[in-house]
Amino acid sequence: MDLLNTLVDKGLRRELPTREEALAVLATSDDDLLDVVAAAGKVRRQWFGRRVKLNYLVNLKSGLCPEDCSYCSQRLGSKAEILKYTWLKPDEASQAAAAGVAGGAKRVCLVASGRGPTDRDVDRVSKTIEAIKEQNEGVEVCACLGLLSDGQAERLRSAGADAYNHNLNTSEGTYGDITTTHTYADRVETVHQAQAAGLSACSGLIAGMGESDADLVDVVFSLRELDPDSVPVNFLIPFEGTPLAKEWNLTPQRCLRILAMVRFVCPDVEVRLAGGREVHLRSMQPLALHLVNSIFLGDYLTSEGQAGQADLDMITDAGFEVEGAGTTTLPTHRARQGDGCGSHDGGCAPCGDAPGEAAAESPGGPAARTDLVAVRRRGAGTDLAPNA
Repeated sequence: MDLLNTLVDKGLRRELPTREEALAVLATSDDDLLDVVAAAGKVRRQWFGRRVKLNYLVNLKSGLCPEDCSYCSQRLGSKAEILKYTWLKPDEASQAAAAGVAGGAKRVCLVASGRGPTDRDVDRVSKTIEAIKEQNEGVEVCACLGLLSDGQAERLRSAGADAYNHNLNTSEGTYGDITTTHTYADRVETVHQAQAAGLSACSGLIAGMGESDADLVDVVFSLRELDPDSVPVNFLIPFEGTPLAKEWNLTPQRCLRILAMVRFVCPDVEVRLAGGREVHLRSMQPLALHLVNSIFLGDYLTSEGQAGQADLDMITDAGFEVEGAGTTTLPTHRARQGDGCGSHDGGCAPCGDAPGEAAAESPGGPAARTDLVAVRRRGAGTDLAPNA
């Protein structure tokens, strides 16, 4: 179709589509879905070949967050029965990270719930970064600690952090509907602080919170303007015990259309398939590899992912290859010190995610697949081996 030919041409030239074109991708029919995937796949291969970057999450501090993000299982007042624990020690975090690196992860993402770090927290995370780098040669480290204060991004950079994650999550116009304890502008400012400090910026979104197509296009266009190196796309999994427990709005087909739209708008950026892929894409996950060039290996922050070996098998069976540690993720024109960031599924106020217990079926919507979702009970913060 003319729309897809136009979008491919623009993507190969790194030219921004119009809002109307982006909306049209989301409005395509299921009959056209494979054509949409194939078109976006051409853009993905132009800039990233058939490489898939693996990332591994380490949840440094889980639960008990003072922020009220509606999507989050760790939010203020959450009744979700997730793991709750205070800061991991640097050696504990390094041991958790090593499991992901051994499984093939190129980047370790260190996440902590909360509004933002204190200076003492930055010291603690800095020691953790140093421990991970010392024990895992060549590994990249991305920190996700919430809203940053002056000088904190520079301190993390000095400690060896390569990147910083802070998601926009949804459009500016609807941000106040999901969070009241901080603002959209607060999030934008933190991304700017990370960029100014020389950290590779990572910022993305959560789809499936009841937003409109226009909201999705708004946030992705805002991300394009913000110009992060990595754009993680999370798909909401409603946690029982949170305000969005009744939201169940996604199908595999809609998820693929959203990923294709993000690829067309951000053609040469590391697009990360993050939280919710196992639950919402299910057996269609391999098709998403034609759209994204980055995923997480194993579990997320407060929910379990599919087996790490299943991720590796999926990549191989789909005809893709795991990106090696010595390979620069971003295309040459975008590559800068620190390479490109990756994110995670969120699951904390600063980062934004939502994997966990799914709610009952929403009237008129697709059936909730609670059988596919499990609260994380292994890995960091437990005595059980991690999934990597």
